[in-house]
Amino acid sequence: MSEEEKKEGFKLPGLLDVVQNTPCARKALLHGSAGYVVTGLLHFLATSRVRRSFDAGIAGFLLTTLGSWSYCRYTNAQLRFRQRVIQEGIKKMVIYEGSSLDPHVKPKPTEQPPPQRLADNIRQGAAEIP
Repeated sequence: MSEEEKKEGFKLPGLLDVVQNTPCARKALLHGSAGYVVTGLLHFLATSRVRRSFDAGIAGFLLTTLGSWSYCRYTNAQLRFRQRVIQEGIKKMVIYEGSSLDPHVKPKPTEQPPPQRLADNIRQGAAEIP
């Protein structure tokens, strides 16, 4: 069985298909469901009111899901930006590598005499003065 037949053979209906294909959606829904349970349970333990605890759980689910999804999308955007910068750098490196424009290659100095020490310059200057 090829990979194409495997992908075509199993299709999720409706909302499950959207969750499977949307980046960060699965993780956000899992975090949201945990937020629902924790918020609802803590509210119930504090107040012993079932309906209000259910409402608090729904609020916890919404806030946790939105927060988790936003954070995940933000980190994915940062990662894509870094990858794009690295790819551009690699393209420039390939273009400039080995050429005279390569920033990593230091230009070869022209044939100049080595610099002399200040004391040697003073002695030469004193010897030339009559």
